Amino acid sequence: MRKISCFILFVFIASSSFAQQTKTETPKDGRQIKKEKRKEKINALIKQEEEGALIFHKQNTFGVKVNTDGYSIFFEKGWMESQKKATLLSFELGEKKHPKEHKETLNGTIGTTPYIFGKQNIFYQFKIGVGQQVVLGYRGNKNGVSVTGIYSGGLSIGLLRPYYLRVERSNGMVDDIKYSKADSALFLSSALKEGTGLRYGWNELKFNPGVHGRVGLRFDYGRFNELVSAIEVGVNAEYYFKKPEIMLIASNKQFLISTYAAIIFGKRK
Repeated sequence: MRKISCFILFVFIASSSFAQQTKTETPKDGRQIKKEKRKEKINALIKQEEEGALIFHKQNTFGVKVNTDGYSIFFEKGWMESQKKATLLSFELGEKKHPKEHKETLNGTIGTTPYIFGKQNIFYQFKIGVGQQVVLGYRGNKNGVSVTGIYSGGLSIGLLRPYYLRVERSNGMVDDIKYSKADSALFLSSALKEGTGLRYGWNELKFNPGVHGRVGLRFDYGRFNELVSAIEVGVNAEYYFKKPEIMLIASNKQFLISTYAAIIFGKRK
């Protein structure tokens, strides 16, 4: 009986060892290897994010930009190329102001639409740009601020819309007019009553193409890496193939340079 018991115990131990060895030596299939590599990659990305690195495949952002010569809104799409560089594609729509523009009302009359004396056209721009975002400094931690350098350039589609004013003619009739040689004296005279707002000129747009570039610094203070919350400051430069005729009583330039500040929000994947 004792011999039988020892034999059974020996068989049990041998079977367990063989099963464990078989299980250990079973080769991993491709799916399991791929899963483990993906897990290792995710762990590495989490570690980099905890260390303050900007890690993403794609990002979509939008923002509002205030320039020293106007304002604009923009949308930007980015693709990460390396841990420190990303390619950017941007679309921007804005209005350019002349430094001599000054809003006023007729003798300070309340209830009238303000106007800009001597303004000939309103100048809009639609910009398409390609550039890069380069990391200059990591957050240090999730609550820190990352600093990136931005540079881009591309095509600027300028659009001039005639500026209309409400005037009183010599016969007492009130009329809404734009600048023309025939009405030049009336347009720049004391016959001005008020502005006309955004009512006129949309079917009279004139095309004025150009090129643009920008350099800036972006400070991303978003707590989580998948969300973009940033402030950007920098310099814009634009050149148009024809002088944009914004003002009648001041010189208009083809090469325009300005500084800007922007608030940016978005998401990363």
